[in-house]
Amino acid sequence: MVEVKSYAELSEKIKNEKRTFLLLYKGASEKSNCAFSAISNVINDLPDTIIYYADVDSVRDIHPNYKITSVPTLIEFANANMKSIVKGCHGESYYKTIFARNAFKASVGEGKPQKNVVIYSTPSCHHCTNLKNYLKENNIRFRDIDVSLDQNAAKDMVRKSGQQGVPQTDINGQVIIGFDKAKINKLLDIKAL
Repeated sequence: MVEVKSYAELSEKIKNEKRTFLLLYKGASEKSNCAFSAISNVINDLPDTIIYYADVDSVRDIHPNYKITSVPTLIEFANANMKSIVKGCHGESYYKTIFARNAFKASVGEGKPQKNVVIYSTPSCHHCTNLKNYLKENNIRFRDIDVSLDQNAAKDMVRKSGQQGVPQTDINGQVIIGFDKAKINKLLDIKAL
């Protein structure tokens, strides 16, 4: 974790990075110290993750630029643009899931075109994790969208399926509710053992 002292410094540091994070916190706050500690504990397991931090008591020009009114707040940036925010303190496994969340890329079988697969999930969903692990085991590439962090994606998911529950899998426009292995196997041509 790297401390930043101003909005200008932060902007300079993230301008050429594909994915970075900023923790805004208040040093004297119990919730802020909780978030800082949890993030510090998981960052060692994720050496490629870049996390900056700023104490809003001393750095006064960052939070107004992103319209942040409460701390702790973790901001995710994609190509220097604010992508999502997480407010409050969460457990280490929650933060680890956020930091590790990337589109999984595996090799596609010879001669088979890869279908467009999008998983709508949340970090606390056990069936979501099982579904993603299953797809990884079968070398299926997918994009994972955490609907707890992205309200527009959550609305899009409900619009497509009429359902709010996760996981939901969109395979070339066909939505599967839950971890329905038989339907997923059929649509993705996975041979069940």
